[in-house]
Amino acid sequence: MSYLVVGISHRSADINVLERVALDPDAATKLALAVKNTPAVAESAVIATCNRTEVYATVDRFHAGMDEVTAILSDVTGVPLLDLAEHLYVHFEEGAVAHLFQVAVGLDSMVVGESQILGQVKETLRVGQDLETIGTDLNALLQHALRVGKRAHAETGIDSAGRSVVSAGLEALGGFEGRRALVVGAGSMASLAAQTLLNNGAQSVTIANRNYDRAVALAERVGGTAIQLANVPDALAEAELVVSCTGARGVVLTEEMIRNATDGRPFGVLDVALPRDVAPEAARIPGVTLVTLADIAGTAGGSEADIDEVRRIVSEETGAFEATRRAASVAPTVVALRAMATELVDSELARLERRLPGLDDVQREEVTRTIRRVVDKVLHNPTVRVKELAADPGGPTYANALRELFALDQATVDAVTTPKARGGEHA
Repeated sequence: MSYLVVGISHRSADINVLERVALDPDAATKLALAVKNTPAVAESAVIATCNRTEVYATVDRFHAGMDEVTAILSDVTGVPLLDLAEHLYVHFEEGAVAHLFQVAVGLDSMVVGESQILGQVKETLRVGQDLETIGTDLNALLQHALRVGKRAHAETGIDSAGRSVVSAGLEALGGFEGRRALVVGAGSMASLAAQTLLNNGAQSVTIANRNYDRAVALAERVGGTAIQLANVPDALAEAELVVSCTGARGVVLTEEMIRNATDGRPFGVLDVALPRDVAPEAARIPGVTLVTLADIAGTAGGSEADIDEVRRIVSEETGAFEATRRAASVAPTVVALRAMATELVDSELARLERRLPGLDDVQREEVTRTIRRVVDKVLHNPTVRVKELAADPGGPTYANALRELFALDQATVDAVTTPKARGGEHA
């Protein structure tokens, strides 16, 4: 099976397109399950954030896998394939591995180096395991990506500034120390916003959410005040800035709502939701400064030296992961070869027993040991060497040569890699 990535992000599309393909958790689950159930796909996972929607899959055929994934992505998002196609990017095999590692370390984020994406990759792995859309191959890839992300943050200063989409957006608004803030939403982004505001000197934070209990829980956790979503117009009139990050499919803060609450006074609005929560027309209101995800894209969280070092780590880890994969790819051939040799030895020993029935137990044991030792010695160097060679680019061709030289049946080799042979796909 080969790795395939089909995705769309802030690097390939503007916010107007991104909000059309934005997925809530339920839709992301639907997408992962639908992809997993297609003929060309063995495993699937979906990373859905405020600035990307990506499908990771293992496929047996590139073109068939790509066609099936893009068709399902179009179906789940409701965006016609022709509209979607020009914004999609596709990565295959080593390119797919490198891309995920770049995502995990934050190189592909709106705020380069932000660490929130690492938690989102971890959540993708957890969800995929629970849904059983992730098996052996994607589990290995995502686990390695998490290790790469942790290594990058531990060994470099790429996130030393602690910047995130929220902090970058708030900085673009001119700071928030001593200001009264309203946070609309109660998810992970809202939690980050509330904590960022309170930890950096905001006078107060009020939290509004459609689910009032969740607003209360977040307010208690960070030290803010919770209100019903219906009370947002009044809260806007009391606030000096608002951060909106709900999962709603339509506008939450209308132009009229913000105009009536601000009445010309200076007012900051940060919209980090996708689809957007705030009516774009709000930017035309006197005194209002509106910052969206499009305004944050490309912000750097670390120095150029840090970014270069992280790129080096990604390249190194991609090479190491691919070398491990190549080495593992020859294991079924080696196992099949040794199984064939064992079967041949057993057959010859049975024939010997029939022809020399008079051998005593000591003689029989010595003959058996000798034959097995000779076969092991003959196979030792080829099997050890093929594993070493397989770690290099083009290594799997050595496994093909081994199969040809020893006339191994491909079906026998394939049987070694079946779920049953490995103890279950999700073992």
